[in-house]
Amino acid sequence: MANYVLVYKGGGGMQQSEEAQQKSIAAWGAWFGSLGDAVIDGGNPFGPSASISPDKNVTNGASSGLTGYSVLKADSLQAATDLAKGCPHLSDGGTVEVYETFAVM
Repeated sequence: MANYVLVYKGGGGMQQSEEAQQKSIAAWGAWFGSLGDAVIDGGNPFGPSASISPDKNVTNGASSGLTGYSVLKADSLQAATDLAKGCPHLSDGGTVEVYETFAVM
């Protein structure tokens, strides 16, 4: 088994109404519940960002549009991608990128 980071990009952002927020929270809870012990870290949404260039110039706001992350364990990249297909972020118009991680030490 390996760990895979799911990186969320785009999407509708935080819902405005209390009802919409509760519906979103329930959808994420149901999805994470369906994944069981595959969830290593449910992750978090991203807030304000900055970008640092090779010459160490700092720009407020990263250009990637990343909005959050989660970490799952799975038998393969394909298996992790299959798990990610149920992510509520997709229903909100966002995309999910899946990356295998590995220990370097």
